Amino acid sequence: MRASTTLLAPALLALSSLALAQTPTTLDKVKANGSISVAYRESSIPFSYLGADGHPVGFGWEVCGKIVEQVKKATGRADLKVTTQAVTSQNRIPLLQNGSVDLECGSTTHNQERARQVSFSVSIFVTSSRLITRKGSGVMSLADLGGRRVLVTAGTTSERQLMLHMQSSGLRTDILRAKDHGEGFAMLQAGRADAFLMDEAVLYGLRAKSDKPDDWLVVGEPMPNEVYACMLRKDDAAFKAAVDRGLTALMQSGEALKIYRRWFQSPIPPKGLNLNWPPPQGLLELYRAPSDRPLG
Repeated sequence: MRASTTLLAPALLALSSLALAQTPTTLDKVKANGSISVAYRESSIPFSYLGADGHPVGFGWEVCGKIVEQVKKATGRADLKVTTQAVTSQNRIPLLQNGSVDLECGSTTHNQERARQVSFSVSIFVTSSRLITRKGSGVMSLADLGGRRVLVTAGTTSERQLMLHMQSSGLRTDILRAKDHGEGFAMLQAGRADAFLMDEAVLYGLRAKSDKPDDWLVVGEPMPNEVYACMLRKDDAAFKAAVDRGLTALMQSGEALKIYRRWFQSPIPPKGLNLNWPPPQGLLELYRAPSDRPLG
């Protein structure tokens, strides 16, 4: 006998709903395993990078640690262990999607394109892209790059912004792509390009880490503001709620601003240099009213 389509439809819907309900959340996974996998960047100074001892440090890494404390409370696992996973601009989203990583709080811009692939927490930082160049290079803005070579980190919003700017302005420049920020700055120092376009905060961090910081200038009008946020797997409302709850408390208690001052207005490893960068007005506004809205 042939089953009625009318009778099958509700049954299939019920089975589908049951399957979705049984899909383990990140909190379920973390509680069961007794561990959480946190991603870090190797050279995204001062957000997430390797210190002199080879362990991750930085503003974003410290924020991640505060989130882990919130996850411990949410899962009842005070003994929760943290495993670490290095990521790059190119592989950070795939590693999150396939379960290798549970959380990433480096220097990842939250925009609408990425939000179709992963979820984002409330924002943790506000920045914009600028150029870093050697003193005397003659580069003071994007307009000065005509016929020259400019570096970007592959897979970043700075790369996309440069491409859009070239299309709209008619600028003609040779683009070189590095796998990460550290490689990009090393290529710039070696004379392989005339400037490096990246988020302003990252550029000041790279400059501070260099052998001769005074040889380098951060120049050009800031490009449109972007927000950084922590990346989470998509469609995991329970985990996002726990992360957002921890971040909101961190910001509104004043603790986030203290963390900012440790990494942007105080000596930082490995050389004890101070970026001397006061918090941007946009960041102070974010801390007063945390939001998970992207800016682009």
